[in-house]
Amino acid sequence: MSQLPIKRVVVVGGGTAGWLAAAVLARAMGASLEIVLVESETIGTVGVGEATIPQIRNVNTFLGIDEDQMLRATAGTIKLAIEFNDWLRVGHSYLHAFGEVGLPLGPLPFQHYWLRSCAEPAAADLWTYSVNAVAARAHRMARLEKIGRSPIAGPKYAFHFDAARYGRMLREYAEKRGVRRIDAQIVDVALRGADGFIETLVLESGERIAGDLFIDCSGFRGLLIERALGSKLEDWRAWLPCDRALAVQSASDGPLRPYTQANARAAGWQWRIPLQHRTGNGHVYCSEFMRDDEATAVLLANLEGRALGEPRLIRFQSGVRRRPWVRNCVAIGLAAGFLEPLESTAIYLAQSGISRLLALFPDCGFDPAILEEYNRKVYEEHAQVRDFLVLHYRTTERNDTPFWRHCAALEAPEALARKLALFGATGQIFREGEELFTEQSWLQVMTGQGLRPHRYHPAADNVPAEQCAEFLTNIRALIRGAVERMSTHERFIAEHCAEPQ
Repeated sequence: MSQLPIKRVVVVGGGTAGWLAAAVLARAMGASLEIVLVESETIGTVGVGEATIPQIRNVNTFLGIDEDQMLRATAGTIKLAIEFNDWLRVGHSYLHAFGEVGLPLGPLPFQHYWLRSCAEPAAADLWTYSVNAVAARAHRMARLEKIGRSPIAGPKYAFHFDAARYGRMLREYAEKRGVRRIDAQIVDVALRGADGFIETLVLESGERIAGDLFIDCSGFRGLLIERALGSKLEDWRAWLPCDRALAVQSASDGPLRPYTQANARAAGWQWRIPLQHRTGNGHVYCSEFMRDDEATAVLLANLEGRALGEPRLIRFQSGVRRRPWVRNCVAIGLAAGFLEPLESTAIYLAQSGISRLLALFPDCGFDPAILEEYNRKVYEEHAQVRDFLVLHYRTTERNDTPFWRHCAALEAPEALARKLALFGATGQIFREGEELFTEQSWLQVMTGQGLRPHRYHPAADNVPAEQCAEFLTNIRALIRGAVERMSTHERFIAEHCAEPQ
C-alpha cells in the first residue's frame, strides 16, 4: 500500500555537502519538496576540500552551472592529475593522471602491449601514453573531445577551487530555488516515541523544526546519525593510520600547475593545491609518529610562498558508518564517513551519497529494503576507495622512518590483496562493480609504486613486433603533437576563467 510522499526535508549543516544536497534535491524535485537547511555560523565547516575529481563536472552540469563562471567565482584552476613525490622511495615521482592510458588493441587492454615493450632497452615510460600526464608535465590544457581524428580522448579534468566560495555558490543556487536557511544551533533532537524516528530539531531559540526526512551534513560530529540515532563509525585506522591534518593557505609563489601534489613526509604527506589567488597546503600525519608542533614545522618549512595565517589543526578518524541511513535520517559527507584526502574523494563521496539518495528516494514508509541497499552500496564504495588509498602506503619501499616501516608492514584488506596478487601474476586488472577508480588508475598507481607483473597476457605476442612498435609509437606521437598545440595552463585560465581583479 502506498505511503504518504516526503514533503519536507531538513538538512543539518551547510558547507559543500549540505548545500550540494540542498541544491541537487531542489533541482531534481522542484516545488514538490520543501527544503530547510539549518546551519550555524559559529560552528563553521572543515572547508579544506579544494581538489576534486572529474565526476564533479557531472553534478555541475546537472545543476546547470557554467564551468568558466564557476572557476572565476572560486578562483579555480584545472586539475589533470595528482603527482606523488617520494612515496615509493625518496627522490621518486609519478603521476596518477585522469583519463585513459593508451588504447586497447584487439581483445587485450593496453597495459599488456606496454608490458611487452618493457623488455626492450629503450621502452617508453607508461605516462607518455596518457594525454593528461603529458599535458600536466608540460603545464598545458585544452578542452578537446578527441585528439584529432584518432580514437584517443582529449584531457579528462577536474578542478582546484576555493571550497568556501564553491559552497557559497551552491547556497545561492539553492536559495534561488526556494531552499530556506536557518542560522541557529541545534540543542536537542526529539525522537518519536513509537518508532524512534526523528520528529523535530530543537533550536537554541526554542523553535522546533519538523521534517519527514533529515539529512545529516554536520561533519565529524554526526549530530543526528550518531549522537541521536547511535550509528557508530567503523574504525579503519589499522589500514589508514594518519589521524590529523594541519591546513594553511600560502601566497602563490610557484608555477600554476594543472595538478595536485602529494609530497610524502616523515610521518605522512603534504598536499599542495594551486589556486588563482593563493595555494592551499596541508600536512596529513599520524600522531603516533609525530607531534603536532613537529608536524607544524614540517608544513611551514615546505611552503612555496609565505603563510597567510596560522595552520589549523583537524583531528579525524578514517572509517565509515555501517548504517549511514537510519530510520528517517541519512548521513552525507563527513557525517557518513571520512577517508584522508590523498585522492581528493571527499566531495565525490558526498556527491555519490546524494545521487544514491535521489535514486532511492523514499516515501514516509521508509521501506527497509531501500535503507539496506543504500547502506550496502555506501559501505562498499567507501571500502573500495579505502583499498585504493592503502595501495599507496602498503607498497612503499621506504624504510627510512618508523612511520614508513609501519606502512610497509600493513596487512592489505582482502580485496586489495586479491588485486595485487592478480596483477603480480598476470598483469590483469579488473574493476569491481561500480568501483570509482578505473583500471587505468590502478595501473598507474601500481606501476608508480614499483609493482611489475611476472608476465603479460600471451595473446599480446600474436601481434607482430613491428606492428606493436608502430602502434605504441603512433600513440605517443599523437599525444605529444596534441599537447604541443595546447595553451599553457596560465594562458587557458587567463582566456577562459580568470578571477576578476
